[in-house]
Parts: sequence; structure tokens; C-alpha cells
Amino acid sequence: MACGHPVTAAAARDVIREGGNAFDAVIAALWAACAAEPLLVSPGGGGFLLARPAEGPARVYDFFVQTPGRRFPAEQEDFRRIEVDFGAARQAFHIGLGSAAVPGIVAGAFRLHRELGSVPMLRLIAPAVAAAREGVEILPLQTYLAQVLSPILGDTPGTRALFLPEGTLLARGDRHRQPELADFFDALAREGPDLMYRGEVARAVDLASRSGGGHLRLADFEGYEVQVRAPLELEYRGHRVLTNPPPASGGLLVSFALALLAEGDPLTSVPRDVRRLAATLDLVQQARQGEGLLDRVDQESVDRLLDPECLARYREVLSLHPRAREATTHISVLDARGNAASLTGSNGEGSGWVMPGTGAMLNNMLGEADLQPRGFGRWPPDTRLTSMMAPTVVEEARGAGLTVLGSGGSNRIRSAILQVLLGLLDQHLPASSAVARPRLHLEEGRLEIEGGFESEAVDGLTARWPEHRVWPGLNLFFGGAHVVRHSRKGWSGAGDPRRGGVSWVGDDG
Repeated sequence: MACGHPVTAAAARDVIREGGNAFDAVIAALWAACAAEPLLVSPGGGGFLLARPAEGPARVYDFFVQTPGRRFPAEQEDFRRIEVDFGAARQAFHIGLGSAAVPGIVAGAFRLHRELGSVPMLRLIAPAVAAAREGVEILPLQTYLAQVLSPILGDTPGTRALFLPEGTLLARGDRHRQPELADFFDALAREGPDLMYRGEVARAVDLASRSGGGHLRLADFEGYEVQVRAPLELEYRGHRVLTNPPPASGGLLVSFALALLAEGDPLTSVPRDVRRLAATLDLVQQARQGEGLLDRVDQESVDRLLDPECLARYREVLSLHPRAREATTHISVLDARGNAASLTGSNGEGSGWVMPGTGAMLNNMLGEADLQPRGFGRWPPDTRLTSMMAPTVVEEARGAGLTVLGSGGSNRIRSAILQVLLGLLDQHLPASSAVARPRLHLEEGRLEIEGGFESEAVDGLTARWPEHRVWPGLNLFFGGAHVVRHSRKGWSGAGDPRRGGVSWVGDDG
């Protein structure tokens, strides 16, 4: 398994050692991540899991956030703009109760457990309870994240009590204790998801929203449902790629990029092909805007974007490029029985509001510009939001292997997954090399170039894209891809160093 924190990894590892399957492990890891990585994922957020059981069809569990059933006037909402600083770039977000959508992580974990789990939920949530109660040591990544998100963490009494218990941000080496979260998880394991969706948590959010400028009501929680879908499938050079289908957009955009590249030569790391990769990222962004994928993504979008005529049109544009010139976390688990679980979860950046009785911050998905293409305050009521999250499983050509991957990183998710896939499938790199090599991202005509590319490649890229930024080194801005793989050569895994990633291969591996 591979993920973003040692505590998360340990929870999955111990469940596997005790005989649990990949789905038990990913549930335990998700709960543990909420305690160990609370700035990335929380019971107040949402996500997706792509499950590929050893027997039976693959399926995607969509437990992403849902918009409230009613939108109240802007003058009544608590909705505020803040900026976070990544060091080489600043990005604006909106927070407050008015930025929160209906969370789905709790419902998703229980639905997955009911259908694919084999270990009691009380056992699966126990590592998270222990981590929250005993405290988790703050690692360098969490120190950096706290600094980046400090405008949010210091915004309200609830977040200050949770993340600035002594009046200052928790820093490297400190222990972060969350006794309220521990109590909530313990009660949740015993009482089930109704505690969140029909009990005191939902009622507390309703009450606070009515008086504090939020849109969420008890009926929004009561009406929330996990949605299960068939994955989006694509063949790439003989490999079967399974990823997140609509209404999420990330899987479709990764599939579109792979389809564009499938008829050409495999990409290598030479400067020419780095520029070809950047040109492909450019076309993905053009297609997202030009084919109407900003506002709505559905099966018609898949049919349109992956239609041979559409692909041929974009390939023609790609050929004209001179060939000589979301806060999110991910968990990948693969077990010896052939079960594969790829889960991406997010709390956005957090709304700055802690749900009473939970010790967990509510999401701010209505405050993320990329999730609100119509503009803030114009979201359609009672609708599952689209997402860039793209948990992915690859059944490699000729039975060569099975790979599980995904990434955090907002808009950069699609770029990160695409580039890791190309490293694995085109260049046949080990998982660790495919994950650690530098990445590109293109957004609104601006090319972001992560540090580590050869100078010749950088020169070619900057000449082609005058609007660019060259970063000094690897940075969590470019995502956090965690990969596990089983092939004829054995087991391997890689956690993304950009996000403190760790991996674990079982004792018999």
C-alpha cells in the first residue's frame, strides 16, 4: 500500500496482517488519515474509491460532496476570501459556513464496508481513535501545510482550538492530540452513519448554518446517498485503464490525454517529448473549456471527447506543436488475493468551521473556484459536484501486472496521474522513479515547471510558453501520487515525496 503518512500506512498494514482484505485496509487507512492528515482529509469532506475486486465487476463509489438543497442570498451567507501561499505561488480560496457542501466520507466508508469489507468497523476505526487520542507527531509536511493554510487555521475559535492549542501553529516534533475526534470516531463505530446524517452532528450543522450564514440543513444530510457507478475504461497501448467516470472530470481528462498520445511513439524523457507532454496538457485544458466540461460532465461528455473524430481533430493540433522544440490525499492498496482499492479523499482547504462534537473541520467545496465554473453563489442545488479526483487501476498488457494509483492536488491531479502513468507504461520506470520525477502543469495558458528538468528541456519549454514559472524543486503544488504494483517481478510501491508519502510491502513480498 502507499499513502501520505506513516500512521495511515500502519493502520492498513495491521489490518492486512490480521487477515483483512484491501477494502478493509483502505477503510482503516481513510479513518487514520482523518486523524493523521486532518489538513487534507476529514469526516467533513468527500471522495471517491475505485474498487477492483478479485472476483466481480470493478466499481466506483462516489461519496463526494453534494450541494445543499437550497441556495440562500449572498448577503445572508458567511463566505470570505483568503489567500494561501505555496512559496512560489499564491492561490485564492473562499471559506466560511457558506462555503460548505454536504460531506460524504462517513457515508462512503460505511457503504464500502457493508458491501466489500470483512473486518468489524470497530476494529477498522480503532487505529484512528488511538492516533487522535494519543496524538500524532507533526512531520515536516504537516508543518509546511499548517503554514500554507494558516489563514484558515487561525480564522475561528474552533480552528484555533484544534490547530493552535497553545496560541501558535503546531510545528515539527509537536504531538497533535484530538480527543474530541477520538470520541466521535468511537461513537461512530458503535452507532453507525446515522450519528452523522440523522443525529446530533447534522442537527448541530443545521442550527449553526441557520444563525451563521450557511446553506446546509438537516434535510441535506438526511438525503445524502453514496452513488455507485461502473468505472470509465480506456485501452492504452494494450493496457486496460480503469478510472473515475462522470460527473467527475479528472478521469475523463486523463483518458483524453492518453487517447491523444496512444497513436504516437511512447514518450521518453528527452527534451522533445517533454515539450510534447506540455502540448498535450495544453490541449487537455483547451478541450475542457472548448467541449463544455467546466460546467457539466456526463456520459455525453465521454462520447463527445473520446469520439475518434474529436480525437483526430485534437491530434492534428498536437502534431502542429514542433516536436523538436484539490487539499487532498490518496490511498492505494493491493492485496495478495487480487483486490485493488484506490481512494482519493479531500476536505478542500477546510471551511474554517469545526463541526460540533466531532473535532473535524467541514469542507469548503463551494468556495473552490475550479468546482464553481458558473461563478461563486451560482451552484445548482442538490447536485453532486464534479471533481478532478481520479482514483485509477491499470490492468497491464498481457497480464504483466496490476497497478493502483491516484493523487491529491486539486487541478494538478490530472497532470500528476497522467505523468506517472506515462512513466510506468511508456518508459517502464519503477514506481518510485515514476512518482519522484519532476512534473509539468498547464492552466489558463501558464506553464508550471517543477524543478529537476534538464536545462535543455526547460529552455525549450519556456521558449514555447512565455507565460511560465520555473519552481526551485519538488513541491506539493504538483500533487501527491501514491502507487502500488504487483507484477511478475514482485510487489512494489511508492509514496510521493512531495507529500510525505510512504509505502509498505507485506512481509511475504
